[in-house]
Amino acid sequence: MIWPGQASGTGQTDAIDRRIDPARWRQAVYSDVSLTTQWDDGEHSGTGKGRTPTCSNSQPSMVFSMLAALDVEPGSRVLEVGTGTGWNAALLSERFGSPNVVTVEVDADNAATARARLGAAGYSPMAVVGDGAEGWKPSAPFDRVLITASLRQVPRAIVEQVRPGGIIVAPYATEYGGEGVVRLTVREDGSASGPFVGSSAFMRLRQQRTQRTHVREYLGGKPWPADGAKSMTSTSPEELGDWLPMFAIGLQTAGVFPWAEVYDDGSYTLWLRDKAVTSWASIDYVPGAEEFEVYQSGPRTLWGEVQSAYSWWHLQGRPGFERFGITVAAGGLAHAWLDSPSHSVPRVG
Repeated sequence: MIWPGQASGTGQTDAIDRRIDPARWRQAVYSDVSLTTQWDDGEHSGTGKGRTPTCSNSQPSMVFSMLAALDVEPGSRVLEVGTGTGWNAALLSERFGSPNVVTVEVDADNAATARARLGAAGYSPMAVVGDGAEGWKPSAPFDRVLITASLRQVPRAIVEQVRPGGIIVAPYATEYGGEGVVRLTVREDGSASGPFVGSSAFMRLRQQRTQRTHVREYLGGKPWPADGAKSMTSTSPEELGDWLPMFAIGLQTAGVFPWAEVYDDGSYTLWLRDKAVTSWASIDYVPGAEEFEVYQSGPRTLWGEVQSAYSWWHLQGRPGFERFGITVAAGGLAHAWLDSPSHSVPRVG
């Protein structure tokens, strides 16, 4: 059973059962879309969609671009974090030989299915069940690491398992939203640094998922706007809603995340909340309006922080993903930069 992704945007179409409609299944498999293969960590069953997709076969063009960024050389030892369906491991095994590939999967059922598929196709990489955030120390050091789940922090254990000069390619997401594929080179001192090579939208690494607190908890049981202070803004929430500006905002802000409450008439409320559950903001978007109503509460002025981060990005010429990069220090802390590691992205809040 697969749920094909859409050619543009995110989300999945209806399920396709290979046994019932093999022609449509084959057409989907050979299309340039992602294929969701599991919902809700395997707890969901049936042909309908679950709440959260938790395993997929990634979009082929994205897979190939990440493999190109990985730039594996013959004889290299490669670690893949997130076996999924096993397709990436098969591609690496075909090109560089199964003995040079280790693939780690946290979900035992997915790992077993992938191992069977790989064996049936004639490949035998070391396929293990484990916490991908811990890498696979018994087979370290590696020359290349490919991570196929979105990160909020680059796991220190993985950096430590890569030879100096080795490469880590991974999707890296900010707390605020937006995500890009980063290509890090590990240095002699144990740090790692490199640029983003494009945008991406992957499922989050299970060990780094975030549980969100409901808006009502921020209001302290009072009806909106509770104790929020009112103001007006000429900055439209629409300007901030695309993947790239969200990414740029997320690189500058700490522990802030958005959520849009959409209404039938095309208007919506953009909610901003902090992870510490101390501050919130709401911005009411109305189509055609020139000013928008804002309410904020708490020690942090979240809308002010987001506006400041957006303004900085705009003043820099609205740079794309490829102009940004991150450096992960030997101690594990990361900082973002623009164009060069010496030009740090500012932090707000």
